[in-house]
Amino acid sequence: MESWEKIKAVQNMQDYINLHINEPISLYSLSQAAGYSPWHCAKIFKELIGKAPFEYIRSLRLSQAALQLRDEKVKVIDVAFDFVFDSHEGFTRAFAKEFGITPHKYSKAPPPINLFKAYPIKDYYQYLLSGGKTNETENKHTPSTVFVQLVERPKRKLILKRGRNADDYFEYCIDIGYDVWGLLCSIKEALYEPVGMWLPRKLRPEGSSLYVQGVEVPVDYAGIIPEGFEIIELPPCKMMVFQGPPFEDEKYLEAIKEVTEAFKSYNPRLYGFDWADEASPRFQLEPQGYRGYIEARPVRQIQYTAFV
Repeated sequence: MESWEKIKAVQNMQDYINLHINEPISLYSLSQAAGYSPWHCAKIFKELIGKAPFEYIRSLRLSQAALQLRDEKVKVIDVAFDFVFDSHEGFTRAFAKEFGITPHKYSKAPPPINLFKAYPIKDYYQYLLSGGKTNETENKHTPSTVFVQLVERPKRKLILKRGRNADDYFEYCIDIGYDVWGLLCSIKEALYEPVGMWLPRKLRPEGSSLYVQGVEVPVDYAGIIPEGFEIIELPPCKMMVFQGPPFEDEKYLEAIKEVTEAFKSYNPRLYGFDWADEASPRFQLEPQGYRGYIEARPVRQIQYTAFV
């Protein structure tokens, strides 16, 4: 297991990069953020992240540039300069090498591409150190309010990639890798943001995982299905959405547990519903501290018999 000091140093470099992604970044500035020599910073960053610092920065810049080209009416040259590329030509070469398409063609008709998703390194190691569980002694506090609302999902399709043997997010990433999320984020026709899902038995072929990642698209979606992915239809359904309070990013495991405990003790029958886990997938949104952890579970309305 890596030392927590090393993990914190790499996380500090990731945080610095996120804050200065539109500015020149030097190895010296990363070393100042991490508190180690430039040589040692480059070494431990590559060791824990799997990419050298400037390879990581370039992939992150190109992915953010791709989203800007996809969603905004901007000139390629302006995006190139926004993300610290020296020229239109240099940006075009780097973009085409990263995604297999020029930025000009991508902006006109964006296909799904493998966007680079920069996961906080501390989250993964915190999960490993905790054995996937929160520290019970740290979790003894007055429960926060968890907001619950009923939402309706229309008939729609789901673009997903299955794992082989995964019951949760980290098992899925170990099984499949971290690239799925970035590709899902690139699908312009998505109805909502990508989700992690626990599939009901009827949607799981033999030998496939309980947990998957996917994104919902309109039922008439006729776009590209990325290689290795599949598309299935989901029926209309009702979902109980549980949203916890905002949390500090390093306490995401506690935030997840708080919401999970809330819906374990929640009785939907008091409001005229039953859980319907066999009908539709349960899903979670990406934990983001500013909005609280969000998880949703399918329900069906109870049909009462009238007596005359």
